[in-house]
Amino acid sequence: MTVTYPRKFQNALGAREILKRVVCDRQIHLITLNRYRYSEQRSCKDLTDLIEELNGQPPELVRDLSHHISDEARHAMWLTDLLIELGSDVGTPPGTSYIDEFDRLLDKDAYDPKRNLDDWMIAALTAINITEKRGCEYFSAHIYALKQAPQTEENIKIRQTIEKILPEEAGHVRWGNRWLAELARKSPEHRQKIEQAKRKYTAIEQAAFESGMDITLGAELRRVANLLEVANNMPLWQRPQYLMERLPQTLLAPELQFTRIQAAQKAWQRDPQAFFEKFVPMFLNGIERIEDNRQKTTV
Repeated sequence: MTVTYPRKFQNALGAREILKRVVCDRQIHLITLNRYRYSEQRSCKDLTDLIEELNGQPPELVRDLSHHISDEARHAMWLTDLLIELGSDVGTPPGTSYIDEFDRLLDKDAYDPKRNLDDWMIAALTAINITEKRGCEYFSAHIYALKQAPQTEENIKIRQTIEKILPEEAGHVRWGNRWLAELARKSPEHRQKIEQAKRKYTAIEQAAFESGMDITLGAELRRVANLLEVANNMPLWQRPQYLMERLPQTLLAPELQFTRIQAAQKAWQRDPQAFFEKFVPMFLNGIERIEDNRQKTTV
């Protein structure tokens, strides 16, 4: 089967490049850790919903999902303890929620375990698998960035916490791969459905990932482009309804406007000069300016 991996942010910035910047700014670093905490905590709820939909069948999948919930709850606990020890906020993180956007873009109504359990399992397991891969990528990059950063007591504590989480997240990817491989062996049709699901949920995950990172000018249109990419990986008869239900919120993006205002206010409060010299040009030029600066630094 095709192996899928998370893509870079707008095909320009990888996880290591992003986390290298994150660990240099304590405020952003703590917000990032809180985003991890929120995602782990929220996963417990979403995985519980999946178990309830299964209603006990197949029991082996219920067991694996239950173990997954136990791991995610433990990760949330470790991150919560860490953030409180560091004197940081453990409320809902600011900005667009990756997990909320991923949930909004899912086509949940297209699958029903009571009508076709295998199709439901393919959709659910593929969606879980691609998000877990993103988590592994970022936890690994975070550990790498912290090893390059000054070895302060705080950075060491953060690295040790993430190092406890990463192996279990890698285990989640492995059990998802195992389930998908077993389903693919059932028939050529199953294998084809899994390949199609990988393309679709990779596009959904990428759209959700970028929505939480991109607040620059033109982000609304880039979100629409990502939405169209998702739709293009669906059967023709599913595309119109999917787009009609999600296009208005994607284009208007009220949470994006609110996030922009919040970010601008915080940037101004922290450093008015940097607001004009860095934030405003970044907002106007977006990722192109970031990439140009990176290339100039490399040269």
